[in-house]
Amino acid sequence: MAKSTTYDVRLELVHRPRRLRENPILRSMVEETRLSPRDFVYPMFLCEGRKVRAEVPSMPGIYRQSVDKALEEMEETLSLGVRAVILFGIPSRKDPLGKEAYAPQGIIQKGVRAAKKAFGSDLLVITDVCLCEYTDHGHCAPVSEGRILNDAGVAIHCKTALSHAEAGADVVAPSDMMDGRVGAIRASLDDAGFEHLPILAYSAKYASAFYGPFRDAADSAPQFGDRRSYQMDPPNAEEALKEVALDIEEGADIVMVKPALPYLDVIRRVKETFQVPVAAYNVSGEYAMVKAAARLGWLDHDRAMMESLTAIKRAGASILLTYFAKDAARLLRNQGV
Repeated sequence: MAKSTTYDVRLELVHRPRRLRENPILRSMVEETRLSPRDFVYPMFLCEGRKVRAEVPSMPGIYRQSVDKALEEMEETLSLGVRAVILFGIPSRKDPLGKEAYAPQGIIQKGVRAAKKAFGSDLLVITDVCLCEYTDHGHCAPVSEGRILNDAGVAIHCKTALSHAEAGADVVAPSDMMDGRVGAIRASLDDAGFEHLPILAYSAKYASAFYGPFRDAADSAPQFGDRRSYQMDPPNAEEALKEVALDIEEGADIVMVKPALPYLDVIRRVKETFQVPVAAYNVSGEYAMVKAAARLGWLDHDRAMMESLTAIKRAGASILLTYFAKDAARLLRNQGV
């Protein structure tokens, strides 16, 4: 006769949640949050020239590239089921007003025209509307005696958004955080016959430490001071709701929280408070940390990537801007999603 052990006990349990976790098929059937390549927007950095494809050192797998090379990557992106990109421009010339941002032959304008010609309605082309990549001082509006000129910046952003619309952009995304820019852009677009064009507003964009690799990629670091007078202070959440409300009132169709992972609580509050689609930007620093730690063998790249993206969607974002878009889409395809 087998001896009794301390494990021979009958627990009087009413609830056994583990029943739904033991079988992997059943576990997947009861998942509450599911990622899809259709959730992703892939950020891309466009530069002048031909056959240019230079990896960003702090962002492995992400490139500064000419339009011809970008088209090749867009084709790859579409083949993976990712149907949207957001374009950032790296101009050949910079000046105090960022005039290349709205130049008819600017890098973004050329990129949009090429992408729409190549892929038509199969690819959603979103354009970032900001000046930091285009000004020689690296701020998101003109500067006078060390002050950021809000209204002058708004006027230039209106010209920029309109030039993107004329080039064929599907969505414009003002990211500058100047007061009143969404309403002014909406009015400019409507007056020019682009009332159908959606605005994805960077509504709660924080002055974050997680933007460093992006500034390497876009060559957009401020040459003096910082952006804390216009980007949001990280401790503030109520202010984020106010910013979102103002952007919706001014005509934003989609609102964004940026960065994503340090502000999951803000994503959730925005989702619960407003009846509009919510986007979140899984920013360069969040991407770079996972890539660096994985290269050192400190964590599992794919698990960390998918856990991060799932958390962002679980918090309430239905649109995820992420440099992981292609990596995650490949993994989902291999899993049969």
